[in-house]
Amino acid sequence: MKFFIDQHGCAKNQTDGELIAGFLMERGYEFTLNASEADFILVNSCGFIESAKKESIDAIYDIKKAYPEAKLVLTGCLAERYANQLIEQMPELDGVFGNGNLSKIADFMDSIKKERGAETFEQKGVCGGARPVLFNFPGSAFVKITEGCSNHCSFCAIPLIRGELRSRSESEILTEIKQLVSDGVYEINLIGQDLAAYGTDTATSLASLLRKITAIPGDFIVRPLYIHPDHFSDDIIQAIKEGEGRLLPYFDIPFQSGDDKIILAMNRTGSFTEYTALVRKIRSSLPGAVLRTTFLTGFPGETDDAAENTAHFLSEIQPDWSGCFPYSREEDTPAYSMKGRVPAKTAKARAAHLEELQTAITAEHLNSYVGKELNVLVEEIIDAEDEGLAIGRAWFQAPEVDGSVVIRYDLDDAAAVSNIIPGSVVTVKVLASTGVDLDSRFTKIYRKFNGKNERKFIY
Repeated sequence: MKFFIDQHGCAKNQTDGELIAGFLMERGYEFTLNASEADFILVNSCGFIESAKKESIDAIYDIKKAYPEAKLVLTGCLAERYANQLIEQMPELDGVFGNGNLSKIADFMDSIKKERGAETFEQKGVCGGARPVLFNFPGSAFVKITEGCSNHCSFCAIPLIRGELRSRSESEILTEIKQLVSDGVYEINLIGQDLAAYGTDTATSLASLLRKITAIPGDFIVRPLYIHPDHFSDDIIQAIKEGEGRLLPYFDIPFQSGDDKIILAMNRTGSFTEYTALVRKIRSSLPGAVLRTTFLTGFPGETDDAAENTAHFLSEIQPDWSGCFPYSREEDTPAYSMKGRVPAKTAKARAAHLEELQTAITAEHLNSYVGKELNVLVEEIIDAEDEGLAIGRAWFQAPEVDGSVVIRYDLDDAAAVSNIIPGSVVTVKVLASTGVDLDSRFTKIYRKFNGKNERKFIY
């Protein structure tokens, strides 16, 4: 029986999709990249905000229309949160499977061959397993180190969907990273709802884990993603400083607001002053550190003055990258019933204003790389007649959310043509900054991709 996965949502959900593929392949199911030949199509859904829910629901209708003979299964966060309602209200679905215990997916798939159904499991532990299929570009992978979240930000449904924080064991994480490096992966991206909370339930810490990852032999780099600002510790800075270039000084810290009253209403403990001090500490300790953040506009009670405070905060901390999202009212969260709701049009306008400010800041930061040499992980080759073109990312660009580097090379340069392949790392000289991207020219090969044939990279 063949299966196809239609992937939605965040990096955490992506790793779940990869685990699902692994468990199914262990049972004898065959993974396919061609939905038209699949016996089962799994929509691995996101349920974080309203627009993501709609995207997943629309995918169900579109897939059922395009491939009516295939059995259609909904997995992921939307499936976990609304399993019973969805199986009752959507006859298009043959099954709904939550994300509490992914190892049960093959049993579930076997069961729905006979009868439609929905199944969820208690949220406990952190599911691990083989990932013979990766959805990243070659040479890059996500590694989940925590599951769930105990922060309970008032706008966030994650604790309702994935439960309280659970930390994965250091030994399991280290074993997975060693395997990925052995398989040719160069870029390891650590993910979780809040990396700073790692180990608070197991008497260890993120800094301890980072130091042990640094000791793994091999040629690879590590980027930690998503660190809650209220839990950030100096040990994290020190561990990255000791990482000798392997641990990237890339800080993904979602501040969400720069207004003290809104920060408090979000059930966070920081403030404009404390958060700006944190950014100054990072940059003074690690010159050249890169900062990514996110902002949530239109949160209940956000006045024009509060929105201006956030804009001022953005200008003050000068992040290299940021995402700006209008507030989504999620049922069963504390913010759902808060007064002072902001019109959607106003929230979108405020997000657009922050994006405009960020675009100018990013362009200025990227200009500082012009004329310099960078190592770039190649993601894909672009067909062009007159010159070779490839797209990749430098260390300060996280997958999918930041800008890219355009790599130019001569088509009559045999060494360049044979070495510039997805998954390889090349050294380039930056020619120009173009918006949120960089334009560059290939100078030499740094590391040729040596991924094993049996590992499939899907992109």
